[in-house]
Amino acid sequence: MHGWIIIDKPLGPGSTQIVSAVKRALRTGEYPKAKVGHGGTLDPLASGVLPVALGEATKLSGRMLDADKGYDFTIAFGAQTDTLDREGPVIASSDVRPTRAEVMAVLPRFTGPIEQVPPIYSALKVDGKRAYDLARAGAEVEMKRRAVTIHALDIHPSDEAGDEGARLEQVTLSARVSKGTYIRSLARDIALALGTVGHVAMLRRTKAGPFTLDPAISLDKLADLAMARTLEDALLPLAAGLDDIPALPVTPDQARALREGRKLIGIAAAQGLHLATDASVPVALVEVSGPETRVVRGFNL
Repeated sequence: MHGWIIIDKPLGPGSTQIVSAVKRALRTGEYPKAKVGHGGTLDPLASGVLPVALGEATKLSGRMLDADKGYDFTIAFGAQTDTLDREGPVIASSDVRPTRAEVMAVLPRFTGPIEQVPPIYSALKVDGKRAYDLARAGAEVEMKRRAVTIHALDIHPSDEAGDEGARLEQVTLSARVSKGTYIRSLARDIALALGTVGHVAMLRRTKAGPFTLDPAISLDKLADLAMARTLEDALLPLAAGLDDIPALPVTPDQARALREGRKLIGIAAAQGLHLATDASVPVALVEVSGPETRVVRGFNL
């Protein structure tokens, strides 16, 4: 079992609990023991795309963490919480409600390269400790601004209809963002730019790297496949996590050299990352630099 199972994570469990569910499914189906890891944390109050890597695909989990993500999220106006979502207590309130036209007018300010202050309730480390641990202990937590990129930000199609002059209690947006972006911070800052306050009332990840909701399965479906011993039906190939990386066919002798960690000289290929394959079997993620082709990450397949 080497590849990806895409879970449509429900509200409630955290990412590590989803990994445990996949491990349990492997045991239920009596599959060989395999490494399992997730490709990007989703909070318990978030749902949607959670790529789970199995076997040799776990070597690509780091790349998935660095990949762009897509989200649908709802901003509820009038109350800001300390967690910036619906879980925490209200720390600021406002009677101001924006119109749809005002929301549309402010979105370009949050599109492209921006800076944001992450939530204090986050896994980022401050002086060697998790920010959320410090916040829960009542300590003053100062988060540093960080640069992120919002590739696209629009009103969700479900919210496009209606009177543009009507005052909104909430609005649902769709965003495609770079790694390190906090949607809770984005929602906070959009609300402040509209002269009010707000928090995230709904957060659903629609894309993580190349993976969308289309192949995603529920935890119930995962359990059913495990009982039927047909988890392979939901398994995407290892290379599915590298759809933006061009394939580089190699000969069996070249594949053997790469598996031994040796460089190849004189391969005719464009500079940059490639997925070396031997008869379509992934051999290694390689970097072509000048005349040399060196292994970045090898696969034991």
